[in-house]
Amino acid sequence: MDLNRALGAHVLAIRPDARVDLRHPEINVHVEVLPAETFVYCDRRPGSGGLPVGSSGTVAALLSGGIDSPVAAWRLMKRGCRVVFVHFHSVPYLPDVSPGKARSLVTCLTQWQYFSRLFLVPFGEIQREVVLSVPPHARVVVYRRLMVRIAERLAHRAGAAALVTGDSLGQVASQTLGNLARIDEVAGLPLLRPLIGMDKLEITEQARALGTFEISIEPDADCCTLFVPKHPGTRMTHEEAAHVESRLDIPALVNAGVAGAAEEVFDFPPGAGVFPPRPPRSAPSQEPVPR
Repeated sequence: MDLNRALGAHVLAIRPDARVDLRHPEINVHVEVLPAETFVYCDRRPGSGGLPVGSSGTVAALLSGGIDSPVAAWRLMKRGCRVVFVHFHSVPYLPDVSPGKARSLVTCLTQWQYFSRLFLVPFGEIQREVVLSVPPHARVVVYRRLMVRIAERLAHRAGAAALVTGDSLGQVASQTLGNLARIDEVAGLPLLRPLIGMDKLEITEQARALGTFEISIEPDADCCTLFVPKHPGTRMTHEEAAHVESRLDIPALVNAGVAGAAEEVFDFPPGAGVFPPRPPRSAPSQEPVPR
């Protein structure tokens, strides 16, 4: 009440003809008093809403160079999750463009959570092993199952409690209900898909608003375009997935991906170091054995 009186007296000293009108004011003056400073403003605009980042725990997002996965990661930030990013690339089989796009996307998204970690996983040699042993129609699902296994190991390392993907139902061959079920089978952590019911126009509109769209549409060749068959299967069964993977040394491939992962850190503003890396919470003494 004392602050209200002091502020009112200050306004009247500037505008002696001003009067208080609680129903139809000409202008509202908002004042927020914090321990070290006070914010005074008149123009109030809606923000993105949601929960404070970190209040809902940590998740690991599989980040491609496309439009969808950055939007999926941001939607989890909005629900209070701190997001750790995992990007799969095929260097040296493909030019070093995809990791650069991943860095640019993480830089853009870090302004929403102030500190980010990015794992860059070499996937080209793993894909080559799949091509040598798995029939073409089954390769995309096998790639995705391996990515989930590797991302889960890295998620445990980072203290993440769930995985996040940018899947939208029916958008591509790996995102049919049958193939999503096959991918889910190898995940021990919850696999969250915040875009599952959105169409491409809705996702693209949100990417534009976030500022990630222009980065995502830059031409590149990521691991999703390497060794991909012309006619991938859309309805793989559990038995077929188990059969084709029996030809591979799955633990060795997962270990190779985890061992080759390089970690980079990002902060906002760049160089601020606001949130230094912390040890993972409740990290297991040993990483789980891949299935």
